[in-house]
Amino acid sequence: MTSRKKQARIAGLLYLMLVPTGIFSLIYVPSTLIVPGDAAATIQNIEASELLYRSGIYVGLLSNLIYLLVALALYRLLKHVSEKQAMLMVAFVVLGVAASFANSFNQLAVLIILGKPEFLSAFATAQLDGAAYLFVRLQSHGTQIIQIFWGLWLIPMGILVYRSGFIPKIIGVSLWLAASAYLMSNFTFVLLPQYKAALSPIMTALEILELPIILWLVIVGARTPPGETS
Repeated sequence: MTSRKKQARIAGLLYLMLVPTGIFSLIYVPSTLIVPGDAAATIQNIEASELLYRSGIYVGLLSNLIYLLVALALYRLLKHVSEKQAMLMVAFVVLGVAASFANSFNQLAVLIILGKPEFLSAFATAQLDGAAYLFVRLQSHGTQIIQIFWGLWLIPMGILVYRSGFIPKIIGVSLWLAASAYLMSNFTFVLLPQYKAALSPIMTALEILELPIILWLVIVGARTPPGETS
């Protein structure tokens, strides 16, 4: 196996790890514990399944560390195509990871409130539930904002893939389509929230177009362009 193919496989395997960790922390835990519009029920669920809630925080942090490693692995694989685009790709990931770590403080704030420390004893239970639910919503909204970085990093990566010669150009195009979905999702969330529910299935379908690069890197790695020996 060539050095480039090994690098591609490493990047692909790291990228693949983002799928289960992302599904667990971003989809499974929130869908299991959060009851939209019902603060009391949501807080009861978190209190009854605190370990699951804490696991969601931990796996989310782990997922972001893996995300950073993915960017560095792809930088090593693709930097010879364009150093500038490769650095831009990593920069967007670093910004997104930093924002995600900051957003996790909202999740920790929920745990502080649910611990009912003495300095919060002046507040009624309903008030504490409302405050905790506010941080739950802030974390969810923060994730929606962070999607802008999930889209932006795919643009230079799509350029690098398209120009690479050892990954099919169509995968570069699929990355741009996935990027547009993340950016449009962020756009509608901020400016046109009334259309978000209607557009969500379309955006989700386009976001799935990020998967081909993962499958290609894991299964194929990197093909050798014509005229190259490695």
